[in-house]
Parts: sequence; structure tokens; C-alpha cells
Amino acid sequence: MANVSAAMVKELRERTGLGMMECKKALTANDGDIDKAIEDLRKNSGLKAAKKADRTAAEGKLRIDVKDGVAFVVEVNSETDFAAGDANFAAFADQVVAKLAETKETDVAKLMEGELEEARMGLVQKIGENITVRRPAVIEAPTVGAYLHSNGKVGCVVALKGGDEELAKDIAMHVTASNPRVTRPEDMPEEELEKEKEIIKAQPDMEGKPEEIVEKMMGGRIKKFLKENSLVEQPFVKDPDVTVGKLAKDAGAEIISFVRLEVGEGIEVEKVDFADEVAAQLKG
Repeated sequence: MANVSAAMVKELRERTGLGMMECKKALTANDGDIDKAIEDLRKNSGLKAAKKADRTAAEGKLRIDVKDGVAFVVEVNSETDFAAGDANFAAFADQVVAKLAETKETDVAKLMEGELEEARMGLVQKIGENITVRRPAVIEAPTVGAYLHSNGKVGCVVALKGGDEELAKDIAMHVTASNPRVTRPEDMPEEELEKEKEIIKAQPDMEGKPEEIVEKMMGGRIKKFLKENSLVEQPFVKDPDVTVGKLAKDAGAEIISFVRLEVGEGIEVEKVDFADEVAAQLKG
């Protein structure tokens, strides 16, 4: 068996980005042959990636790219915020949005086929966390603009008819901050309205009032609810004296739609007691 030197371990670490003990073990198993060790590690990385695949990845970053009037959005997730700040993670996220822009493929499985999936598994191996890709979207309109918050966790794309990219970007920034539910009051789903009506009816000041008074109060509060949650009715964050709808109209534009994403939304995260998790790992 070949003697594995510190220099060999250092070279393998530099070429793979893996930990010292993992590199030393691979070199020992392959009699100090670095190329064979890399081949072994690549084979094992698929297995290690699969083992991590059932772990919840609810942190991460968004990537948004606008090219020739088309916006491309994707969310790349990791298990921890620390991993999402890694340079290798950032490079992988850039790869994903570049492939989305190239192919316009919004089916995750198809988008990730080939080199991108290999890159994902390599990243799982390198940083030791599950990495997932979800919600790729392509937004095409006469005018599109995007805004991504500096933390990379919340962003928005706005589609307009008329106007320019700067206006769309301003409205996207507003959506990112204000989080409206719909573009216009009439877009609010009926089930959302019914749910809100039930909430209003259950409020203490409604108790014991005649039905006609309840209905009148309900009408006013539903109107307020729709105004607060409809993009075109909201006061613009940069100038609260004007609504977003008027801002667009004054610029000769009409808001078609918006897509707002926030990292991790919709992912159910299992809460684990830290002491129990450590005990389970020690037992294992």
C-alpha cells in the first residue's frame, strides 16, 4: 500500500474541494493514485447525493435574469443559509439560471438533465447539504422588469403593456416590499373573499348586530381588504400619494401581471429537537 503524503491529500483537496479525511481515505483505497481517487469520489458522490436527497432544503437564493424583454426566474435551495452564501453555491445558481435562459425549459427534471445534474451532485458532495432546484419560470411580455432584494431571498418580475423596463423594475420593487395578493381587486379568488368574510363575521364588534348592519359593515371591510391586497390600488412605496395603478397609467402603461417569489415559501420544514438529533447521531 502506497504511503499517502500530506502533499497528495492537499492536491486532491484542491482538485475536489472535499474534506481532508475523505480525500485521505480515497487516496489510501486507491494506493495513492489521485486520478483513481477522483474517479472513486465521483462514483460515490452520486450515492452521497442520494442519501442527502430526503433532507429538507428550505434556505437558498433566487436568481433572476432579464434578456431581450424576457425574464427568467429560478429558486435554488440548500439546507442552511450558511451554505447558500458559499461561492460554489452561487456559481451553481448562476449555471441554473443561464441554462434556463438558454433553453426556456421550466420542467425541473428536464432543465437539470446532464451536466447541470452532475454539477448539483458535485455540490452536494462538496458542501455536505442537499441542494434542490424549483419553480423555474419564464415571463414574456411587451415590457418586463425585475427586482431582487440584496439578500437574494425575495424578488419579483412585473409584466407590462407599454412603459419601459425601469418602470417595471420600480413596480417589481414595490411588489417585493408590499406583497400584494393579486394585480386587481377583481382578480381575488372567490375562496379568499369567502374566507375573509368569515373572519370579519367572527369579529367581536359584529356580535348581536342586525343582519343588514352586518352586511353594510362587511361591504366596507371587504372593500378595504381588496384595496390593501391589490397591486393597482396600493400606494406606491416611493410616492404614497399615488397608487401603483395610477403610476403605470401616467406612464402610458398597463400592468399585466407579476410573479413574486420568496425563498422557502411553501416548503414544509420539520422541526427537530437539537438534543434529540445529536443523540440520534451518536447512537448511529
